[in-house]
Amino acid sequence: MKLRVSSLLSTVIVFLFWLPATAQADRPPFVFPDGCCYLDGVVVRTVVPPAASPDAGRDNFYAVMGGVEGQKGVVAVGPGSAGYHGGDWKFHAVTWNVAPYLLTSEGAVLAAAAAGHVTISLVPDNDFKCPIQR
Repeated sequence: MKLRVSSLLSTVIVFLFWLPATAQADRPPFVFPDGCCYLDGVVVRTVVPPAASPDAGRDNFYAVMGGVEGQKGVVAVGPGSAGYHGGDWKFHAVTWNVAPYLLTSEGAVLAAAAAGHVTISLVPDNDFKCPIQR
């Protein structure tokens, strides 16, 4: 299944308008209220909108499709990590072959793939830029 970055942007924008006005006033634009993704088991966030950059991603981003409640995207590196390129994400779609469970690190995603629990598909058309904060 291919997801377009534009559909991700639409989801973010709809979500932001859905937030109560007081919650919106307390946050800078484009901050995911509960964080955008997991990095090594920790939720991280972004404060800028993602920008499409097809076929240009350098760092792994895993979009977990149909995961459990609380599942977010998973990133391989972040600020302070060796090899972090400022949020230049190579998009991987992760689909389940078994009942889903929470994945919170690249190691967990790769272990799930090695066990046959998920299938990882590179989708270079969905590569995007979006720096994250710890």
